[in-house]
Amino acid sequence: MARRLPPGARLVIATHNPGKLREISDLLAPLGVDCVSAGALGLAEPEETAADFVGNARLKALAAARAAGLPSLADDSGFSVAALGGAPGVVSARWAGPDKDFSVAMARVQAEIGASADRRAWFTAALCLAWPDGETATFLGRVEGTAIWPPRGTRGFGYDPIFVPLGGSQTYGEMEPAQKHATSHRARAFAQLLVACGGAGT
Repeated sequence: MARRLPPGARLVIATHNPGKLREISDLLAPLGVDCVSAGALGLAEPEETAADFVGNARLKALAAARAAGLPSLADDSGFSVAALGGAPGVVSARWAGPDKDFSVAMARVQAEIGASADRRAWFTAALCLAWPDGETATFLGRVEGTAIWPPRGTRGFGYDPIFVPLGGSQTYGEMEPAQKHATSHRARAFAQLLVACGGAGT
């Protein structure tokens, strides 16, 4: 059981990405916490030097918690393609370049898949909840699907427009937010967090 987050507690979301802040805030709604982004607090973004999603999430959460003196939640997530040996994976954001242009990243995925018939892909999300005293709790979620081309839909963010989850027909870029939240990699990780923090069913 992770340390509880009481209703009304201020929680720093360790991101400068408005789309991610909005999605995380929606997923945290059952806890009734007051979310504020690291960007809104003017916190620096630490360099993501860990070799995996959990390590990067922990690095970001601890940096924000210590800088703000508040509990912090960080998410490190990425898109992986079987034909590319799991790439881009932990460097998914870097494929978007310094301008964070994910149309560039999606085009690179398509170019590198090339003529391969293997379109299996998956999203992974790692969450780390950290406190200023250094305590952390981590949660991992994954969802399998297919990489499609061309991109479809303008909802979501990142690689969402080229990913169709198994059993589905719409990309994450086409889905209503509530539909995506019900099945996504991030939703699966958050379901574990809510149970651990005592927020399930509230």
